[in-house]
Amino acid sequence: MNLFDLSGKVAVVTGGNGGLGLAMARGLVKAGADVAIWGRNADKNRAACEELGALGGGQAAAFSCDVLEDSQIAAALAATLDRFGKVDVCFANAGVGGGRALPEMTPQAWDDVMAINARGVALTYRHVTAHMIERGEGGKLLATSSGQSIMGVNRSSNYAASKAAVNGLTRGAAFELARHGITANAFLFGFYETDMTESADPRFAEWMTKRIPLRRFGDHEGLEGLAVFFASPHSDYITGQCLPIDGGLSIS
Repeated sequence: MNLFDLSGKVAVVTGGNGGLGLAMARGLVKAGADVAIWGRNADKNRAACEELGALGGGQAAAFSCDVLEDSQIAAALAATLDRFGKVDVCFANAGVGGGRALPEMTPQAWDDVMAINARGVALTYRHVTAHMIERGEGGKLLATSSGQSIMGVNRSSNYAASKAAVNGLTRGAAFELARHGITANAFLFGFYETDMTESADPRFAEWMTKRIPLRRFGDHEGLEGLAVFFASPHSDYITGQCLPIDGGLSIS
């Protein structure tokens, strides 16, 4: 018996056409789940579907979606339901960096980061949970947060605040939606190599590696099993948790 067979499950992964989202989508497809990628970049969406489709297991489809736009979220959900019939799991992963030092903070810099990283998760959950509640079979909400939400990091106050908002949303959603059989958890990721981290000052990566007790970055392969566990029934009794996944960084 395969304890982590996700055949028959449907998962949405926002921002799933690259980075952490695509890594988690790989695990879901390999375990048999059908995956709907919601992303803004048509070329990356297409490439992600081709890669996921070659893995065997579940099916993958991509739908254009900017989580800044409520109407696009609604349209992506409608397209997902038209293709797969339901949504069992939602990975609210889409986000941006754009950290600023406080003396350099502008209203636009603050609003842009908060809008995508926090409001985007809330609006995605708004539409997905309405479907889950109407369907009446529960569901799972997983958000990509960051270790910066509970730690101090230079020149990143707006980013840290946006991810702290995701943590608060996660706890509130878990409490509110428990009666519907819907769980909500957040991943406080540490340092993983992504397009976002590639644009950072190389000295930051060197400093971060020295600070991580395991002395290495996170590996994308490990995210596959993480996603499968939290999408599976074996995580049904876990809700409202903001889990650091960081090689021990948050305790260093």
